[in-house]
Amino acid sequence: MTPKSFYTFLLGLATLALAATLPPTDYDVIIVGGGPAGLSALSGFSRVRRRAALFDSHEYRNGPTREMHDVIGNDGTRNPPAKFRALAREQISRYDTATFIDREILSIEQQQLADLEPNLTTTTTTTVFRATDATGASYTARKIVLGTGLVDVLPTTPGLQESFGKGIFWCPWCDGYEHRDQPLGILGTLPHIVSSVLEISTLNTDIIAFVNGSHTEPADAALTLQTPHWKAQLAASNARIENRTIAAIERVQDGGRVHDDRARDQQFDVFRVRFTEGEPVLRNAFLTNFETAQRSRIPAQLGLDMKDGKVDTSVYSGMRTSVPGVFAVGDCNSDGSTNVPHAMFSGKRAAVYGHVEMAREESAAAIAKRGLSRRAMEKETERIIGNELEDLWDRAKV
Repeated sequence: MTPKSFYTFLLGLATLALAATLPPTDYDVIIVGGGPAGLSALSGFSRVRRRAALFDSHEYRNGPTREMHDVIGNDGTRNPPAKFRALAREQISRYDTATFIDREILSIEQQQLADLEPNLTTTTTTTVFRATDATGASYTARKIVLGTGLVDVLPTTPGLQESFGKGIFWCPWCDGYEHRDQPLGILGTLPHIVSSVLEISTLNTDIIAFVNGSHTEPADAALTLQTPHWKAQLAASNARIENRTIAAIERVQDGGRVHDDRARDQQFDVFRVRFTEGEPVLRNAFLTNFETAQRSRIPAQLGLDMKDGKVDTSVYSGMRTSVPGVFAVGDCNSDGSTNVPHAMFSGKRAAVYGHVEMAREESAAAIAKRGLSRRAMEKETERIIGNELEDLWDRAKV
């Protein structure tokens, strides 16, 4: 092969490389969060052979919960969330494009394509993100799926944090049935009491709403203005208000040990509520109604639009956020449902939309490649690699 033909050969290779206009990344998609939402997203991407990495900090909102319920095929006795996650990991690991990385992602930033590949001539719109984990290692991907979840902002009441998820719960569908027909307490402020009573009214008929001193005249008037018949609604459900300030919630009996498997695993927790004054009150379980907060700082770092403290996915379809290329799934997003079936649905939905979005980008790149003339690509390639080979050849002939 002559130097000229070799140069032409190199030019052809460079031209083909130039035509592949999508920037190279470590993965097609990075998924942050290893709960049901993130796992579902990873499964969806893996089923269409997308290179996807799931980063798992091993922090889960339902981590303290004894069992997982209201999940078809995974509902029942002695089935904790950890068992669900382990089985999901085992099944997803069969796909060779799926990667699990057990580290926390601390930051994600969008990359400028010119910085990644200065000589790249793009013919389609895409996104590239760089994620950095707790060890300082970084990874790039075209799409990001956030399944980072929420944290429940619990009061500092002694005993509450220790028993949360074990007889003290926030979702009637997840944990309420196991405490049906038992004396129940509701923990929260006055404005949230009516909705909590309505949610639990078919499961419990002996209900005390512990509002912890929040039942004041202004709060009463404001609630009456919003819900004129709220007192009648509480009375119809045999719910009464206890306004004393709670000093501590003491566990007397552990329903994880005292239960009746014959009665669909009914659990018999017992708690003693102590107040700053007066006699204590016994309850078997509590439904809570407290505020939540984003577990991760990444939504704020990326500047995502928020709605009532959640990542806003109401404007764009497919769990998309306000930042192109970023999806939000599970509890962290704003679509108003926080449970495992919803998390799995949203993860799968993001996987479908994310895959199609990337396929369209790839298709546009392929069409653009066919649309460029060979001479046009050669000119751009010559500009990139210069005439160094020609100069070397000329000097060698001297």
